[in-house]
Amino acid sequence: MLVILMEDKIIAPRQVCQSCLLADSTGEPRWRQGKLCCGHALGKLADQQATQFECQMGFRIANID
Repeated sequence: MLVILMEDKIIAPRQVCQSCLLADSTGEPRWRQGKLCCGHALGKLADQQATQFECQMGFRIANID
């Protein structure tokens, strides 16, 4: 499940991505085969940390299982 990490909360991507020109037709981030196509991967600080990405709009997105 993808979530957007804000300073003090976690929100659903649809709340942000629906207004992004790079989102798919359903207003979700372009996610394919474990990669964010509309952003880039960020390095992990710890092995237990979720995989994080930064989208083109500057939001931090995490893949939480």
